[in-house]
Amino acid sequence: MTVDTPELAPLTPGARRVLDAASVLFYENGIHAVGVDTIAEAAGVTKKTLYDRFGSKEALVLSYLQHRDARWRVWVDEFLARHPEPGIDRILAIFDAAIGWSDDNSPKGCSAVNARAEIPDHATSGLVLPEVTRQKQWLLERFAELITEADLSDPGARARELMLLYEGAIVTVGMRTFREPFETARAIAGRLLAA
Repeated sequence: MTVDTPELAPLTPGARRVLDAASVLFYENGIHAVGVDTIAEAAGVTKKTLYDRFGSKEALVLSYLQHRDARWRVWVDEFLARHPEPGIDRILAIFDAAIGWSDDNSPKGCSAVNARAEIPDHATSGLVLPEVTRQKQWLLERFAELITEADLSDPGARARELMLLYEGAIVTVGMRTFREPFETARAIAGRLLAA
């Protein structure tokens, strides 16, 4: 199964201000803690403008997650371009990308993981849960593709191992359990891939 990447519609200047304000507020404070009044005020627009541009708070949350994910993917691609030849270094470039990304963009951990933590377990409908799942599925598939390109055995199992290391590291970033979790995860991933 290949995960499709949603096409992001162009944003009007008002929609961009709303999304930028919401992105900061959602990440810093949590999705449920931030109301549309606060977002509209921070963006310098009316609530009507917010709803005209996004339709609902849930659609705004979806846009926040998708735009953040799109920026992350571009970042990953830049790191992969530094290692164009298939191999372990190219696979580990995802961890290198995360090391460079996390301090400035994810000091509180992964926005998708944080959003998932706010969704009740009984929720079966809505836009956010499928988006969070799509983002994580993409990364798992990306690991598997890179492992396949490197001609290493059992790409599915190895991708799951790397995914667990990656996810553990991003949660550790947010929890501040110890310093430099992605560096630790990268070192373990390197040993696993070389075995």
